[in-house]
Amino acid sequence: MDIKYFDHAASSWPKPPEVIEAMTRNLSESGANPGRGSHAMAVKASRVLFETRRNAAKLFGVRNPNDISFALNTTAALNLAILGFVREGAHVISTAVEHNSVRRPLEYLKRTRNVSVTYVSADIRGRVKVADVEAAIRPNTELVVVNHSSNLLGTVQPVPEIGAMCRRHGVRLLVDAAQSAGILPIDVDAMGIDMLAFPGHKGLLGPQGTGGLYIHPDLELEPLMHGGTGSQSEALEQPKVRPDRYEAGTPNTVGIAGLNEGIKYVLSKSVESIHAHEWALSQRLMEGLVRLPGVQLLGPEIGELKTGIVAFNIEGADSSEISFVLDQSFGIAVRAGYHCTPLAHEAIGTLANGAVRASVGYATTTEDVDYFIEAIKEIVEGYLK
Repeated sequence: MDIKYFDHAASSWPKPPEVIEAMTRNLSESGANPGRGSHAMAVKASRVLFETRRNAAKLFGVRNPNDISFALNTTAALNLAILGFVREGAHVISTAVEHNSVRRPLEYLKRTRNVSVTYVSADIRGRVKVADVEAAIRPNTELVVVNHSSNLLGTVQPVPEIGAMCRRHGVRLLVDAAQSAGILPIDVDAMGIDMLAFPGHKGLLGPQGTGGLYIHPDLELEPLMHGGTGSQSEALEQPKVRPDRYEAGTPNTVGIAGLNEGIKYVLSKSVESIHAHEWALSQRLMEGLVRLPGVQLLGPEIGELKTGIVAFNIEGADSSEISFVLDQSFGIAVRAGYHCTPLAHEAIGTLANGAVRASVGYATTTEDVDYFIEAIKEIVEGYLK
């Protein structure tokens, strides 16, 4: 049975052939340590990192590519941003629809640095109001953390408006772009973003184990990792120069080579066209599901701005059971449960049962969507007999 892949919100698949070819070529031709030698292979490996940084900067409107530091994933980037920036006794504002990659570092700071955190509420569609974020600002507020798009609902937050508000109040803005990088247009300067955490393995179409963090040139973070960088080796302290300061140890060069091709693919197709494709498919999926008895759609309504995530439940059915049946009987891959965001489930009233999350991607077709709708129709008919 062919796999119908509806789990792009976790990892995009399949990858463009160029991504796989670049990774194979890197291992075969330039598998040396970048920045750790002057021989030809090491120089070639260094160029892979430089080109990827430059293409990521182009995608996100970053002026200096060295302000982008590579990371293992969005979680690692968010930890560097939060733990490396927030000081003892500070106040942080976040939202009720954040991933645990934001919530858990913040809760850790509450326990260890006397940091206070305000989680701004969201409505039933997962939307956060700029006015509510602004109302939560205190004299000691240092940081606002918000996701660009919800990993559960696909809701798109008003990041440009939040960024402008943060600038007025002198508060820094960290954006979690786990579900928007490569899918929604991002310009860090125009949107008032001070730090942007992004994955390589989702909308950027690269392999797992890749991602990064954009850090505004005026910001200085405390590194989470200390060690070899191939630069200033005689110094006892981690070097100040970027990106070395935040990239201790041998990087995932082969993965970054793949990420580079993924970003180039996105740039060639354009973020706007990719989002238009995914939005149209998500609308088709929602329109098909909403006609089925017992199916409850979650998140933005049909016609509203969103990413390619469609979350839903079936009356009387456990979300994990639906996921299992889709996989075993129909060859459809989705994700079910809590999606590492219990706050969002609290906000929309699904904490008791979780939700089924179907997410389309650049390679999803209308035929895939129609097959999915028919599968859910069969499942619904079985539960409502």
